[in-house]
Amino acid sequence: MKLGEKLRYLREVEGTLRGLGRDMTQQEIVHAIRKELGKSISQSYLSQLERGTRPHLTNSSRMLLAHFFKVHPGYLVDDPEGFATELLSDVGVLEDRLDLWLIQGAERFRRDTEVSQALLDVARHEDSRGCLILLSAILETPKLAERLLQVLRPGAHERRQEARRQQADGRPWL
Repeated sequence: MKLGEKLRYLREVEGTLRGLGRDMTQQEIVHAIRKELGKSISQSYLSQLERGTRPHLTNSSRMLLAHFFKVHPGYLVDDPEGFATELLSDVGVLEDRLDLWLIQGAERFRRDTEVSQALLDVARHEDSRGCLILLSAILETPKLAERLLQVLRPGAHERRQEARRQQADGRPWL
């Protein structure tokens, strides 16, 4: 994958993570970097990188974009010819794949706003893998999930109980 493709992909993912339901524009990226990191990069520079008219980043720009998109700086280069991501087994790569899978799940369940938002929240968390392992531990403890849901999200607990009643009656609940 070329650097420009990676930057376009990162704008798409960032837009999804921020709940926009679309890619972030280059200008939105520039404004977000300025606001969140207090540094600047120009929209024309991003455009040149994405189009491939400027094939390489300066080191300071690479570090800035890596920090903003929360990726390893080494990701922001053209992949060598024949490079296949499927061969990588690094934990960071697996975490990225997990986050992308969660984001795709959020898109699939966008009509169920609570589930969609929950998947996005886990994807945004710095340790999404740990979140899922914690969820597994909660589910292994009898009645803990119900008690936590009742305390932390009382409305969700009631909707879940109603959905179970409807499902038991054979009625659709989504």
